[in-house]
Amino acid sequence: MNMDILAEEEEEINRIICVCASIIELYYEKYIHKIPCMDSSYTGNIWLMKLLEGNESRCHNMFRMNKDVFMRLCNDLENIYKLKGSRRICIAEKLGMFLYTLGEGAGNRNVQERFQHSGETVSRYFSELLDVICVMATELIKPLDPEFKNTPAEILGDSRYMPHFKDCIGAIDDIHVQAKISPSEQVPYIGRKGIPTQNIMAVCNFDMQFTFACAGWEGTAHDARVFQSAVQNPTSNFPKPPNGNCV
Repeated sequence: MNMDILAEEEEEINRIICVCASIIELYYEKYIHKIPCMDSSYTGNIWLMKLLEGNESRCHNMFRMNKDVFMRLCNDLENIYKLKGSRRICIAEKLGMFLYTLGEGAGNRNVQERFQHSGETVSRYFSELLDVICVMATELIKPLDPEFKNTPAEILGDSRYMPHFKDCIGAIDDIHVQAKISPSEQVPYIGRKGIPTQNIMAVCNFDMQFTFACAGWEGTAHDARVFQSAVQNPTSNFPKPPNGNCV
């Protein structure tokens, strides 16, 4: 009887030892002796530098902006919005990943392969850039004259518009932009276009400069609903005209 108990205890101890050994092996392979997945010598930083040194159209095709604008945006993000590089990724590469994702509609895996970084790294820096760009947008997309004291020169100098539109402060419209949504969440975004879209409302002045933008609404949202939400939300900073003026 005692021999049977001892044998069972020994067997249980051996199982525990095997489980512990397996856990240690997995931990070692995952965190200590990791085999890198992104092992290409043609890194994202090298690709980005070649792009910025090459023909102007290459940068515009990938990032939807020319090289001069890209570099000035990098400087503004660093000096004004205090974006910092990391030990492995500079500000230019962070911005490149962000713009590549937007300009190409690239998924996380495509960006991983292009820039040779892990999915977690790609996701983290995209979120970081998105937060900074949203702050920048609130400072840039706004009326130059928030009180609309003066009649725009484009109205004053054109007899077709003066005096009929002398109190008009801009133009407003909605547009549907195709969106990539996970299949489980697509239904509210599929409206009259038949594909997942966002309903984006924008306001521009007579210099064709955007003074307000509202993005994120589902494609099924009616234009009037988007407009009403922007007007009634005090935090949206919708450019309301003075009494007697119109949009």
